[in-house]
Amino acid sequence: MSALDGINIAILLGALLAMAGILSSLVALRFGAPLLLIFIVVGMLAGESGPGGIHFEDVRLAFMVGSIALALILFDGGLRTRFATFQSVLAPAGTLATVGVLVTSGIVAPAAVYLFNLSWVEGLLLGAAVASTDAAAVFFLMHARGLRLRPRVAATIEVESGTNDPFAVFLTVVLVEILLHGDKPALEILLVLVRESALGTMIGIAGGVVIVAILNRVELPQGLHAPFVATGAIVTFGLCQSIHASGFLAVYLAGLIVGNRAMRARTAIVTFLDAATWLAQIAMFVLFGLLAWPQRFPEQLLPAIGIALVLMLVARPVGVFVSLVPYRFSVREKLFISWVGLRGAVGFFLASMPLLVGLKNSQIYFDVGFIVVFVSLLVQGWTIAPAARWLRIAKKRPDAFQPRIELDLPGQRAQELVGYPVTPGSPYLRGGIIPSWAKIALVVRDEKVMTPEEARGLHEGDHVYLLAPQEKASSLDRFFANLPPPSSPDPELLGDFFIGGDTTLGAIAEIYGISVDPSQQQMTVADLFGERLGRVPQSGDKQRLGEVVLVVHRVKDGQVLTVGLQLADEEEKPWAQRAMAWLRRLAG
Repeated sequence: MSALDGINIAILLGALLAMAGILSSLVALRFGAPLLLIFIVVGMLAGESGPGGIHFEDVRLAFMVGSIALALILFDGGLRTRFATFQSVLAPAGTLATVGVLVTSGIVAPAAVYLFNLSWVEGLLLGAAVASTDAAAVFFLMHARGLRLRPRVAATIEVESGTNDPFAVFLTVVLVEILLHGDKPALEILLVLVRESALGTMIGIAGGVVIVAILNRVELPQGLHAPFVATGAIVTFGLCQSIHASGFLAVYLAGLIVGNRAMRARTAIVTFLDAATWLAQIAMFVLFGLLAWPQRFPEQLLPAIGIALVLMLVARPVGVFVSLVPYRFSVREKLFISWVGLRGAVGFFLASMPLLVGLKNSQIYFDVGFIVVFVSLLVQGWTIAPAARWLRIAKKRPDAFQPRIELDLPGQRAQELVGYPVTPGSPYLRGGIIPSWAKIALVVRDEKVMTPEEARGLHEGDHVYLLAPQEKASSLDRFFANLPPPSSPDPELLGDFFIGGDTTLGAIAEIYGISVDPSQQQMTVADLFGERLGRVPQSGDKQRLGEVVLVVHRVKDGQVLTVGLQLADEEEKPWAQRAMAWLRRLAG
C-alpha cells in the first residue's frame, strides 16, 4: 500500500505544481513579470533544496518533456506565422538564426574558457547552449506590457526565434559528439548540417501537408481535431529525430504549412495549442527547476553572471550587427533586436544535453545555463518594454481590445464567423470602415437577433457577427477595439484592407491618423480620384493621402467601388523626404 500511497502523493504534488504554474500566469499578466521565471522559481521551491523537499534527478525525463515542449512551442509558432510575414523577413531572420548564433557562440567561448578553465571546444559548447533566443517569452511580455512593435522588427524577431533553435541544437550536438568521440573534419560537419536541414525541410513540409489533408478529409469525432494536429506535430518531430534529421526545423515548417492552409476546426485547434504549449512550458520549467541545486550556485554564480553579461552586452549585439549588415535596419532597431534576445526554453534544453550523456564538466554547463537563463529573464525580461519605448521601436497599445468570439462553420473551411461588441471608441463605429473581405452576417441588439438590413447600421452596445476568411479574421480586432484616433498611420489597420469608394476622407483621417484639409473632409474617395486624375479611374491607379497611398481596386461604369490602403514606400516620397529619411537612418 505504501507504493500506492507514493503514487497518489506524486499525482497530487504534480497537479498542485501545474495549478501553481497556471495561477502564476495571473501574476505575470498583472505585473509584466517574465512568466518562465515564475515557473522556474516554483520548481526550485518544490525541489529538494526548497521547502517542498521533492527529490528529483531524472534528467532523461526532463529532457524528454523538454523535447516535446519545444516541438509544440515551435509548431505553434509556425502555425501563427503568415507566409507573407515569413517571406518578407526570411533573409535577415535566417542570417540571424545561423551567422548570429555562430558569432554569439564564438564570442562567449573565450569568456567560458577564461572563467571556467575549459577547453576551447568546451567553451564553444557552453556558448552554443546559450546562444538561442526564446520567442515565447518575448512576445508574452510584449502582450503583457501592451506594446506594438514596428511590423518588420516584430516579424524578424518572430521568424528568427522559430529558425535559430535548429541551428543551435545542431551546433550543440556536433560539439558534444566531438568531446565524446574526437574531432570531425569540417567538411563532414557541413555535410551533416546540409543533410539534416534538407531532410528536416522535406519532412516538415510533407508532414504539414499530410496533417491538413487528413484533418480535412477524415471525419474525426468532435473534439479530436485539435489533439490530432498536436500529435501529428510530435510524430513529425519524432520521425525526424529518429533518422537524425532536424526535427525542430521540421516541426516549425509543419506548423507554417498547417497555419497557412484552409482547415476545419481552426479555432478549436488554436485554442487547444494555446493550452498545450502553456502546460508544456510549465512542465518543462518546473522540472528543470526541480533539477537545479541552489547549493552549487554560489561557487558558479559570479563566473556565470560574467557569461550572462558577455552574452547580453557583447556577444548578442555583435552577432546581430554582423548578421544585419546587408539589410536596411536602423541602429535603434539593431540595438532593440540585440536586447530582445531573451534566453529561455532552448537554453535549459541544450544545457541539459551534456548532463544526459554524462559529459565531463556537464554540471558546469547545466548550472551556468540555468543562471544565464535566470539572469536574462530577470534583467532583459523586465526591461524590454522600457527599451522598446526608449529606442522608439514600439508604441503603447491601449489595453482596450474586445474579446473576439470565433465560430467554425460546418461544411466549409474558407471562412469563419467572428463576433464583437460594438464599443463607443471603435474605429468601425467612428467611420463605418471594415475590410471588403469581411461581411456583416447578423446583429444582436437588445437581445434580438437581426439581419444587417433589419438593424440599419450598428449602434453602441450592439454585438455584431461577421463572416471573414480564417487567416484574416483576427485582423478585425482593431476595428472593434475601443481605441482613440491614432496620431500617425497605423500599419495594423492598413496592408490588404479595402474601403468603399463612397467613404469620406474625413472618416479615413480619423481612423488612420492622416491629416486632411478641412475643406476635403466630406469628399469621397471616388471624387478624390475623379478630381485628381481628370479621367476615368482604372484599377491600379494610385493617389497619396498624407502618408497613405490609395490604390484603386475595383471600378464599375467609370465609378470607383473599392480602394486599397497602404503605407507610402520610400521611393514614392518626394526626394527631399527620402533624403531626410536616409539621414535619419544614418544617424540611427
